[in-house]
Amino acid sequence: MTTLTLLVKAWNDGQLKQIEELLKVQFEELAVEMKFLISKNKWVQVSVSGEDEAVASSFIRKEIGVCPVSLEALGTGKILKGYVTKIDNQQLQVDVGVFEPTINQVVVPLANLQAQLVGGREGSLKKISKIYGVAEGLPISIKITSNETENLQAELSPEQVEKLHSWQHSLLDRLIVLRVSKELVLLTLERTRLERDVIDVETLGMFEYALTCKLGTDATGLIPRVGRYMRNAVFVVFSAKNLDFLGEG
Repeated sequence: MTTLTLLVKAWNDGQLKQIEELLKVQFEELAVEMKFLISKNKWVQVSVSGEDEAVASSFIRKEIGVCPVSLEALGTGKILKGYVTKIDNQQLQVDVGVFEPTINQVVVPLANLQAQLVGGREGSLKKISKIYGVAEGLPISIKITSNETENLQAELSPEQVEKLHSWQHSLLDRLIVLRVSKELVLLTLERTRLERDVIDVETLGMFEYALTCKLGTDATGLIPRVGRYMRNAVFVVFSAKNLDFLGEG
């Protein structure tokens, strides 16, 4: 039997069921059995067994991705995906799925974010997070800069920096929707007749999406309209109006 911690967080049993059904469809012609659960810190874990165990496990690693699990897997320079778990005055905490021998989270210092996102200018983490729509529960990609046991540090990966800067340069608002399925997002847009106001639905994770608004559409104004259909969602606004970064602290 192979046990894998998927690079996906599920926030309720319904989302766990969606992942289970997705993989069962993929493996319907394989001789495998699977058991699913929501493990530590909301990570989805699957145990795979059977004649085609190796084939199924390889597919999961390639198409969904798996957590490193062990601290030993966090080599300096390694690029990993994770979820923002805390934003305080001086750092982001990111959960990349390390819980052996103990749970460890990676820190992205404020100085790294200042250098990568605002040209080295001073500014509080709160301001930078607001400008770029960074919030707890957001999936992000990071690059390990120090893998000492008591000092796990990282910076944003080049891919993540490029994504945030591309959002910035587009001058379009985005409504980031966390903890919901794509099916619910698309159904909500149809019900609210917002297909013309939302020009793209960008996948950030299996249950995280960025709704790109057309020029002139205010992302904040969409929340009351879509919120009634997505009551368990968390909404984060990336606003083009916030992109002039001035001031200190």
